[in-house]
Order: sequence, then C-alpha cells, then structure tokens
Amino acid sequence: MKPSVGLSFVVVAVWGALAAGAQTKVWQPTPGHTQVEIWPGAVPDARPVVKPEYMQTETKNLVANEPVVMVENVSRPTMTVYSPTEKNTGAAVLVFPGGGYESLAIDLEGTEACDWLTAKGITCVLLKYRVPAPHLTQYWGAYPESPMALEDAQRTLGLVRLHAVEWHIDPHKIGVMGFSAGGHMVAAMSVHFDRLYAPVDAADKVSCRPDFAVAIYPGHLSFGDESLKTPELNPDIASHITRQTPPTFLLQNEDDHVDGINQSLVYYIALKNAGVPVEMHLYAQGGHAFGLRRSKFPVTRWPELVETWLGTIGMIAQ
Repeated sequence: MKPSVGLSFVVVAVWGALAAGAQTKVWQPTPGHTQVEIWPGAVPDARPVVKPEYMQTETKNLVANEPVVMVENVSRPTMTVYSPTEKNTGAAVLVFPGGGYESLAIDLEGTEACDWLTAKGITCVLLKYRVPAPHLTQYWGAYPESPMALEDAQRTLGLVRLHAVEWHIDPHKIGVMGFSAGGHMVAAMSVHFDRLYAPVDAADKVSCRPDFAVAIYPGHLSFGDESLKTPELNPDIASHITRQTPPTFLLQNEDDHVDGINQSLVYYIALKNAGVPVEMHLYAQGGHAFGLRRSKFPVTRWPELVETWLGTIGMIAQ
C-alpha cells in the first residue's frame, strides 16, 4: 500500500542514498509498499547522527534455521503500511520490532508479523523507530531514559487514526503489538497518552491511545530479582497505569533468559489491580526472540491465541 497522507513526507529511499552512500545497504520494504518518514520536518529530541543507518543479516544466531535481518542506527523513523490481503476487518495494528532499543529485528519481529496480520484482514503499520545509539551509551534506552522511540510511536498512531477513513480502518480498532523491547513500548504506549513532543500538525490533535495492546516476550518491565523473590514493575509504567490502559495480551516463556517471566508477571498483576482487562500466557519452553517462526514448542501457536483474544474483545469477528 502506498499511503497518501497529505503531508510533505520524504520517501526513505532518498534519505538512504544520501546518508548511507553506495557502500551501505538500507532496508526497504517489498515491492508495492513504501516507507515514509513520520515527521514532516526535524524530528523532536534529535541527536547527532554518528553513523548512517544500515541493515545487516545475522547468520550466527539463526531462528528456525533462518537468518534475521537487523536494522541499525535509525535516526529518521518511518512507517510502512501493509493493507489486508483478505477481507478487511477494519482493525489495524502498529508493529514495534524488538532489538534492545539499539537495533530492530525488522523481518523476524516486523514484516513477518505483518504477513500474518494482513492475511487475517488486519491492516499492519510497521514502525521503524529511532534506535540511534549502542547499548548503555548516551541517547540509548527505554523511556524515560530516552524519549525518541516513544515519540515516534505516538506520532505514528496519531497518523493512522487521522487517516483511518482513507485507509479503510476503524479509528476505534487501532492497536499496538511489540516484541522484546518493542513489548516495552507497547506498555509505554498503553499508559502515556499525552504527547511527549510539541504538536506538529493535525495528526497530533487526535488521540494516540491504542484500543488494544499485545506484548510478546516484553522486556524493560521488571526491575529487581529475577528469581521471583522481589520483582518490581518498571516505576514509570507502574505510576501511569489507569483504567484507561487498553485491554492487553501478554506472552512469555519460563526459559527466556533474556527477558524472564517476571517481565510479564509484574505487569499482569498491576493491570489486574487497576481493573484493566488482561490475558497472559506463560509457557515452559521456547526461549526468546522467536517471532512467528515455527518450532516444536507449544508456544509456537501463539498467533492463534491472539486471533481468538481479538475476537473476544470485539476487535475482529469471532
């Protein structure tokens, strides 16, 4: 889908050619889809661009015997809209790939999720949000350490809601889905409805509250002892949960040694205590960062659970 957004967006291929040069590969979506920059001018809280954006194929740590495409040094965020390939349900999902807020698993936790969602009649909007800095360096981190990624997510949801009629989307059925660090951004979007940046245009005047939220093996939510003795919810999330936090779906594996089950457990308890509808699925095995790629473990059927849940909360037909 090539969205007409009525704004002076710059197609990212131009930025990639100018910023990266011929030696650096910049991710592009499949033919028929166009990624556009979400900010019409300067991005808020801009940071110095130390290195150009590039993508690389990770072949050392295969997932289901396949490599993973990672995007690094993103300083100009973009969105790519994928239209439903089956009967349109009217629902839409913004997808946030993971990568520890320092890179983006753009295929494993991005385009492959969009392929699944669009085949179910759901519009998918893939957000390539800012990850301009390596782990534990200046400008790195989850909000409130760094506001950049969350600003990008708020802006994108506003754009989708503003153009909902044009893109054949129900403005009351727009949700968010994220993996790992993207799962944290799902939680952050679920509690921060006030823009972190000064309004730019009409897209920033409509609500950026998601109507539902799906966090798959989220990180950055549990602080403290991972042995289950004294886990605590990220204080920024804990202090902003209200009954306005949208219905939430959580998924985690007990043998996830990157983001343990406390990540989902502490968030689940806080949501329940606040009266927020929440569904959680925990599995014994399956590890971390598996996306939708099939495995021998029961957790591999999680997309079916999400589909059923979306039906129970009225986002798609049951």
